[in-house]
Amino acid sequence: MKCPYCGFREDKVIDSRESEDGLQIRRRRECLRCEKRYTTYEEIEEKPLIVVKKDGRREKFMREKIFSGIQKACEKRPVSTEQISMIVDEIEQEFKQRFEKEVPSEDIGNLIVEKLRNLDEVAYVRFASVYRRFKDVSEFQKEVEKIRGESNAKQDK
Repeated sequence: MKCPYCGFREDKVIDSRESEDGLQIRRRRECLRCEKRYTTYEEIEEKPLIVVKKDGRREKFMREKIFSGIQKACEKRPVSTEQISMIVDEIEQEFKQRFEKEVPSEDIGNLIVEKLRNLDEVAYVRFASVYRRFKDVSEFQKEVEKIRGESNAKQDK
């Protein structure tokens, strides 16, 4: 590690601590030349997930895009930013566990639809209408009827 004060490349580690989330190690170091102390952070290098689009294009997985899409679907609904963040975290973790390098965009959309269905029915229909490209009102009606049927079945239990 290069000292930020004098540039010397040898130091000693004085203290190491794991971060609260367990994803980083904080190290206090002391330069062997100038004896000044500094802090470094060590973390696991993660390989980026690549999203494979329907047309075959590939792009880097971006949490912000998923967050934005869910946020639009939840606009003016009783869904907090924290709930949206949690969904995005769950989606990202699931795909990092299921896929080593590439994830089909269709799988991402389907998981978002599933998560929204359990969170807020209106947000679910909004997102599904865009994601599944509803062509007319009848497709909306079919989806709403499907939700009503499921809600009625839950109430009957």
